[in-house]
Amino acid sequence: MQSERGNAGGGLLLGVALAVGLVLSAKIISQALVEIRDANQIVTVKGYAERKIESNFGVWRGSFSQISPNLTAGYEAIKSDLSKVLAHLEGKSIQRDSITVSGVEAVALYKQTEEGTETNQIEAYRLTQTVTVKLPDTAVIDRLSRESTELMQQGIGFTSNPPEYYYTKIDELKIDMLAEAAKDAKTRAERLVESTGDKIGSLRSAQQGVFQITPEYSTTVSDYGENDTNSLRKSIKAVVTMQFAVK
Repeated sequence: MQSERGNAGGGLLLGVALAVGLVLSAKIISQALVEIRDANQIVTVKGYAERKIESNFGVWRGSFSQISPNLTAGYEAIKSDLSKVLAHLEGKSIQRDSITVSGVEAVALYKQTEEGTETNQIEAYRLTQTVTVKLPDTAVIDRLSRESTELMQQGIGFTSNPPEYYYTKIDELKIDMLAEAAKDAKTRAERLVESTGDKIGSLRSAQQGVFQITPEYSTTVSDYGENDTNSLRKSIKAVVTMQFAVK
């Protein structure tokens, strides 16, 4: 009987010891997990930078067309128009090496039935040629675009495209702006953790976002980035996403 009671008491003590051991183990593991979690705390922030820029390079394109029932006659007519266009540009003090002339594009125009169905019979040809002017003087590019109506007054079927404006030092600017955005991100991270009494530690990761080149004062953004070429004055915006350890 005493042996049985001894065995029962020993089993009870063993059970209590195991239970206490499990509780202590769980507590130790829990504390370890908290310490690991705390050791890996991070703060994620976005940093921004913005600059105002003015385009320093312009591109203007215009095209002219002739419709002729005969290809040979059409080519002669388009050749005559090209001479007038080049003379017009020369009169605006545009150097020949700033002008690019495309090849002539010829498209067949087919006769249509009274119902509007296209037949296989060629009625005429539309011939089109394009001139492009590229200059570091944006004021001249703007003037060429506005004064292109003078070509129409000469009887040329001329179509002027909107001028395009670029900033040629954009790559250099992007490098400086990324540094500014990174500095801004670090400042934001420091301000965020100050209220908790913590400090930021080492940089864990950094990711560059897309650049947004928009008209000045525009709030337009795109997941793929904006690249405005219609405005003379623009804003360029950079963003970076950074993660810092918290200590």
